Amino acid sequence: MGGFFGAVSRQKCIADVFYGTDYQFHLGTRRGGIATVNHDGHFEREIHNLENSYFRPRFEDELEKFDGHAGIGVISDTDAQPMLANSHLGRFALVTVAKINNLEELADELIREGEHLSEFASGRINPTELISLLIIKGRTFVEGIENVYNKVKGSCSM
Repeated sequence: MGGFFGAVSRQKCIADVFYGTDYQFHLGTRRGGIATVNHDGHFEREIHNLENSYFRPRFEDELEKFDGHAGIGVISDTDAQPMLANSHLGRFALVTVAKINNLEELADELIREGEHLSEFASGRINPTELISLLIIKGRTFVEGIENVYNKVKGSCSM
């Protein structure tokens, strides 16, 4: 189980992202992450292992470095997130909470098409990386998200 929270603001949004994500701590216990982007397109990201700690103390001391106006936070019981991707669509951060029933099939298809998968946790394919590759198959973000919708069997919130 996992959950995520996002905010966009004219001002620094880290407090909203931090508290919104912390509120969901009970949904997952292995990983937590935050990413923000500022008006200049600069990303800040932190990911922590939460197996022996709580979300709040792992991130509280680092909040000052996040100066972005848009951000996402995630609690995940599997993979390290958020992921940062750089593609023809531009640079973006992505989090997912997913149960992809055809994960292996999609991974094989992407590899046959010349893509690669590099993010593995617990010896498994990282669903967030796979979703990011499906998104960048589109000519636009909208087309890429439609590609995810058409290809994934199961569920995927992003």
